[in-house]
Amino acid sequence: MFGEFFVEINKIKLENSVITAPMAGITDKAFREILKSMGAAMVCTEMVSDKALIYANKKTFELLDIEGEEYPICVQLFGSEPDVMAKAAKIISSKGAHVLDINMGCPAPKIVRNGEGSALMLKPKLAQEIVDAVVQAVSIPVTVKMRKGWDVNSVNAVEVARLVEEAGAAAITVHGRARDQFYTGQADWGIIADVKNAVSIPVVGNGDIWNPEDGQKIMAETGCDAVMVGRGMLGNPWLVKRTVEALTNSDLSKVPTLDERLTMAERHLDRVVELKGEITGVRQMRKHLAWYIKGLRDAARVRTEINRLTQKQEINELFLRYRKILENDR
Repeated sequence: MFGEFFVEINKIKLENSVITAPMAGITDKAFREILKSMGAAMVCTEMVSDKALIYANKKTFELLDIEGEEYPICVQLFGSEPDVMAKAAKIISSKGAHVLDINMGCPAPKIVRNGEGSALMLKPKLAQEIVDAVVQAVSIPVTVKMRKGWDVNSVNAVEVARLVEEAGAAAITVHGRARDQFYTGQADWGIIADVKNAVSIPVVGNGDIWNPEDGQKIMAETGCDAVMVGRGMLGNPWLVKRTVEALTNSDLSKVPTLDERLTMAERHLDRVVELKGEITGVRQMRKHLAWYIKGLRDAARVRTEINRLTQKQEINELFLRYRKILENDR
């Protein structure tokens, strides 16, 4: 299917070393399409609940809509019971997912309260049992996304990595922060290197990739096989494209112009409204629109206006006026 490739996750061959992170409320179909157009080797869905799938929750099944998207697509699943995770994995596989990722990194209180997400770092054996059950249930590659540990005093990513590899995981993504850090402080890339040295399957480095140079540095410092871009791509999907260029020794494309940023915001809005309808689409796009204009003149004022608007046409008109303001500054 591919010519030259950079990373192989079981039988999935990735054309470059840049993967985009699964992000709740962020990486929906519209944004995944944009990220794929920027050259991401693999994109990931928002995380889905195992029990919500078992109970056929309508909104959860909507998160599994990957129809028409470019290969390969990874679906991320969270839960804490091996048998339930296995049943949910079969549903995900039947929907056409190419890779299934098990969430062992989400730090959100409502997730860890149920023993899910990064709470699994507290129970390495259970984490292994979950991976084993899911691997036995499906034929697609099963990967794991984990954190450094539960807290800075219980760093056990290496132990968990070895156990999930034994259980059949095809790759591991390591976020270089413990759960108690959430997204604060600096990511510890050293733990990524430790995991890479401890396992034989591909390791993906995640945490603090804000520019293409960070992608180069994390691979050089850790020896990881690929990088996962997360918060740095919010309002800046070009980060994916430029990181791919940096890691393939291509000439870096220029930082997007103000006009390109606004045009992408409008394109993103159009697609979300097309997929979800105007009321839901506009509401869900407000945060994205704010990210696209972050750092620009009058961004705070424009963000306030965006949060009051309910129609796509109103936002288009606002952006038209905003363009004129920015053009007068040149």
